Amino acid sequence: MLDKAFVEHFARDWIDAWNSHDLARILAHYHDDFEMSSPFIVQIANEPSGTLKGKEAVGAYWSKALALIPNLRFELVTVLAGVHSLTLYYKGTRGMSAEVFHFGPDRTVLRAFAHYEI
Repeated sequence: MLDKAFVEHFARDWIDAWNSHDLARILAHYHDDFEMSSPFIVQIANEPSGTLKGKEAVGAYWSKALALIPNLRFELVTVLAGVHSLTLYYKGTRGMSAEVFHFGPDRTVLRAFAHYEI
C-alpha cells in the first residue's frame, strides 16, 4: 500500500522534475524495464501500439518530446491514490492530463498510462 507521505512526495517531485526539463531526474522515478503507454507515442515515437518499454526507449521519446515542446510546464491539480498505484491529474501545455502509475516493490514506476484531454 502506498502511504500518504510517499504519494505526496512522488507527486511533487515528478511535477518538479518535468518542469525542470531534466531527463535524468524524470527517469529516476522509473524502473529500468518500465512500460509507458501514451497516445503521443504513436505520433512522436512512430510506435503504432502507443507503448514503449524500458528507460532507453522511453527516454529517447521524452527527449524528443521535450525538444518539440520547449515551454512544457505542468501544474498539479490533484493526486488520487490506489493500493499500488496513483493517478496525477494536472494541467499541461496542451490542456488537462492524467497519468496512472503502477509501482513495484522498490517504489519505482513499473507501468505508466498517460491520458489527455481530447
